[in-house]
Amino acid sequence: MSSRPRVALVHDWLVTYRGAERVLEAFAELLPDADIFTLVHKKGALPDSLESRAIHTSFLQNLPLGVQRYRHYLSLMPAAIEALDLSRFDFVLSSSFCVAKGVVTRPDATHVSYLHTPMRYVWEQKDEYFGEGRAGPLTRAVAAVATPWLRAWDIASARRPDAYLANSHHVARRIRKRYGVEAEVVHPPVDVGRFRLADRPMARGYYAMLGAFAPYKRVDLAIEAFRRMGKRLLIGGAGQEGKRLARMVSGGGAVELVGEVPAGRLAEFLGGAKAFVFPGEEDFGIAPVEAQACGTPVVAFGRGGALETVVGDGAHPTGVFFEEQSVEALIGAVETFERRAREFDPAAIRAHALRFDRPRFLDAMRAILSRVRPDLAPAPS
Repeated sequence: MSSRPRVALVHDWLVTYRGAERVLEAFAELLPDADIFTLVHKKGALPDSLESRAIHTSFLQNLPLGVQRYRHYLSLMPAAIEALDLSRFDFVLSSSFCVAKGVVTRPDATHVSYLHTPMRYVWEQKDEYFGEGRAGPLTRAVAAVATPWLRAWDIASARRPDAYLANSHHVARRIRKRYGVEAEVVHPPVDVGRFRLADRPMARGYYAMLGAFAPYKRVDLAIEAFRRMGKRLLIGGAGQEGKRLARMVSGGGAVELVGEVPAGRLAEFLGGAKAFVFPGEEDFGIAPVEAQACGTPVVAFGRGGALETVVGDGAHPTGVFFEEQSVEALIGAVETFERRAREFDPAAIRAHALRFDRPRFLDAMRAILSRVRPDLAPAPS
């Protein structure tokens, strides 16, 4: 056996480049010799730093519409992740929000799982994906049959990793509740250096929202609230709820879906907003930190990761919270924000965002990897 451990990175699926994929990208930087394993890979969806690596996929890649409709194969994902052959690897680092933590490793291998969340599709957010109005009758029927089995597999496979890392204290509590294990918290990397403090963050007269169009993001809630208020809301992103959300704004008005915001325009988009709107319950939530990196305050639902990234009180607040996911509560929070607008200091907001800067994540992960595998010697900065 080589004196240097052979390393594999495992990620659920690689079809978009969002927060979880940025974590994987940071892992790849730390472990430059690692192979990457995933259920499905949409070629060209990732930056060169990942596309240039050896990426191994599961049998789902070759099923009909496996890459485009991978979510329809949810019930096959446990078998697909277990079928990945990791027998030649000494150390495995999984980035998991669905089934990646259940990968099978050699008995003498070390497996550390960075958990973005326990499988949200079968636990806390099941109804947001498969509830009435979210899915058709056939999909709901299949989900009702598959969910008990998937939950049982999720709990059983939780014994496989040797150690857990969580992306927030919120997720660490979920891990403790679902799996009965403790997780060390390492907040995800946010590339604060990509953003600059906006010259006039209150000047352009619009609110901003950004992210994947997934049910739990509650983009629908924001659309309805801003339609009622008649206030301008620009929503960047795309995803599975795109058609439904497009119908909601089809009559015109103050709310607009602007599509994916290019990386080169992201700072301008976020920095030019009155505030960033964040109505979902997130595991962590990178976009609100990016907005704060521009000096832009946040109007957020007061649960989940937002409680760790947004400051609602004190000498230097960075945003306003609302306490229930309702149109009325969000409207009330926007009105509160506008009354308190002068309290928000853009420089202090950006300083708060620096707590989550990418170099801090890399330093924390180097220390952890050196502790669990002293022979690993992650790449220095």
